Amino acid sequence: MPDTRYTFLDTPIGALLLAGTDERLRYIGFPTGKGAVTPRADWHRDDAAFAEGRRQLSTYFAGRLTRFDLDLDPRGTPFQLAVWEELTRIPPGETISYGELAKRIGRPSASRAVGAANGANPLPIVVPCHRVIGAAGSLTGFAGGLDTKRWLLALERGTASTVPAQLSLL
Repeated sequence: MPDTRYTFLDTPIGALLLAGTDERLRYIGFPTGKGAVTPRADWHRDDAAFAEGRRQLSTYFAGRLTRFDLDLDPRGTPFQLAVWEELTRIPPGETISYGELAKRIGRPSASRAVGAANGANPLPIVVPCHRVIGAAGSLTGFAGGLDTKRWLLALERGTASTVPAQLSLL
């Protein structure tokens, strides 16, 4: 099995951890909170890794990228992989409910399972789980925090401030 390599990317929402093998991303981790991913002891830091991923994410955060084209290597169940694939079809700045996402994958009664799969997404932002909201239109859980979710949606809609909400509180 190839070695897992990792690097960090400075972004407006903090330093993201990017990890995977070769140039295939397996994880994107937020710096803090529920979605925090820290490098494991057997991972190797390589700041030259994931050049294309770093370039595309930087372009996204500059508001100039609407669709990622990266080699990804997510690990999950067939159900999770189906949910994550469908997430990539949600246009930037648009949102859908967990129930609608369940319908789109042909499992209309599985909105809670869809929510669990959404929460297990190892590649947030690139696989845009931040575009899924509650049935009543409310923002619900996000590994990077609700302020980050709100800011990402605003970025995609062209209405984001240059400083994310959680940073403006400092």
